[in-house]
Amino acid sequence: MAEPERTWHILLVDDETAITDNLAPFLERAGFKVSIAADGGQALQQVTSSPPDLIVMDVLMPKVDGREALRRLRRSGNWLPVILLTQVGESSERAMALEEGADDYLNKPFDPYELTARIRAVLRRARPGQPPLTTASRLMCGDLSVDRRARRAWLGPQELMLTPKAIALLEYLMTHPDELLNRERLLEAVWGWDYPTGTRTVDTRIAELRRALADDAADPRYIETISGEGYRFAGKVEGGS
Repeated sequence: MAEPERTWHILLVDDETAITDNLAPFLERAGFKVSIAADGGQALQQVTSSPPDLIVMDVLMPKVDGREALRRLRRSGNWLPVILLTQVGESSERAMALEEGADDYLNKPFDPYELTARIRAVLRRARPGQPPLTTASRLMCGDLSVDRRARRAWLGPQELMLTPKAIALLEYLMTHPDELLNRERLLEAVWGWDYPTGTRTVDTRIAELRRALADDAADPRYIETISGEGYRFAGKVEGGS
C-alpha cells in the first residue's frame, strides 16, 4: 500500500492581513499546512516552537524585517528554505538577499500560482541542513564548474569564453536545477526589470551557452528546452566553497 503524500508545513510571514487572509487559504487549497506570523520576530519564535518545512516571508515589515530575520536564521546555522517577497525590484536587492541565504525571491504583486510553483521547486531542491545553492561560491555539474566570485566557468580543464550575461544566465539556471524557467523570468532575473530588450535575448545567450558546452539541444546534458514554455537545467548541481 502506497504511503500517503506528505503535507508540507509553510510559515507565511507578512504584516499585511490582506495578503495573509487571502494567501493562506489559497496555499491550504494547494495542499499545504499553513501557519502565519506578522513579522520577523514572530517568525523566529515559531521556527523554534514549531519548525516549518519552508518560510515565505515579506521583506518590508515593522520591528524585525524579512532580511534581518533571514540573517538571524542563517547566523544560527538554520538552513530552512526561505522565499522572500518584496515590492523592491532592483537586481542589487535581490542579489544581496540571495547571498544572505534566501532560496528564492519573488516581487509583489505576484501570481499565487507562481508562488506555489516556486515553493514546490524550492522544496524539491532543498538540501536538509545545508546552505542553498544560491549561497554557493562554486557550482558544479559533472565536468562543468562555475566560480561565481570570479565570474568564470570551465568544462573540464578548458575555461569557457562566455559573455558576462551568459555567465549570469548559467548561474541562474544552475541555482534553480530541474525547474522550468520561462523567458520572462530569466529576463527579469539576469537583465533586470527595465532592461530595454526582448525575450529573444534570452534565446541568444542560451545558444551561446550551448555552443560553449557542446550541448545538443535534441539530447541535452545541461540545458533542456521545454517547447513553448522556457528552459530547464537538466543536470545534477552541487555547491561548494
